[in-house]
Amino acid sequence: MAFSRKLLNDDEDIVLDLHPHWFFFVQPLAGLLASIVLGAYVLTRGDPPAAVELVAAVVVLVSLVWFGLTYARWATTNFVVTTDRLIYRHGVLAKHGIEIPLERVNTVFFSQSIFERMLGSGDLIIESAGEMGRQAFSNVRKPSAVQNEIHRQMEDNENRKFDRVGQAGDRAERSIPDQIEQLDDLRRRGVLTDAEFQAKKADLLDRM
Repeated sequence: MAFSRKLLNDDEDIVLDLHPHWFFFVQPLAGLLASIVLGAYVLTRGDPPAAVELVAAVVVLVSLVWFGLTYARWATTNFVVTTDRLIYRHGVLAKHGIEIPLERVNTVFFSQSIFERMLGSGDLIIESAGEMGRQAFSNVRKPSAVQNEIHRQMEDNENRKFDRVGQAGDRAERSIPDQIEQLDDLRRRGVLTDAEFQAKKADLLDRM
């Protein structure tokens, strides 16, 4: 299940939307395959006792339920990197979530064993300012690439913040006559009507 775009802020975009690595399924899948083999073995034994057939059927059913619940947990677990924050949400019925603004992220670590490197899985550890402090996320796909992307978004977010400050400063430093001149230029180019130009000009003159 993809992360809902309805939960994004204005001008916020999703960069990464990850579910846990497929290694998340290893144990329930192994149990399901083993139960199927057991069931097939029981059925090929001619005429097994009813109790044995019942036990085999229960084992297969339990394995199916285990695998189904694991899939539901996998589908409802999202590690999301956006242009503004990191989001982790999980839970089939009861929902739990963590959100870390990019400007609060201090350090991003990743760790992989040799086996995890072969699979392309690993753990991601994020240290941030605030109450949460240190958060660990397991079964992350390509954690080194995710770490690099988080750092890239942190840098881009910082640049956007400075750009907004600079634009605000430019607007503050621009004199009222300069702003009227720019409005007149927009009027001449047809962007503003004469009525709109006169209304905005009067508003600026009232501020003098």
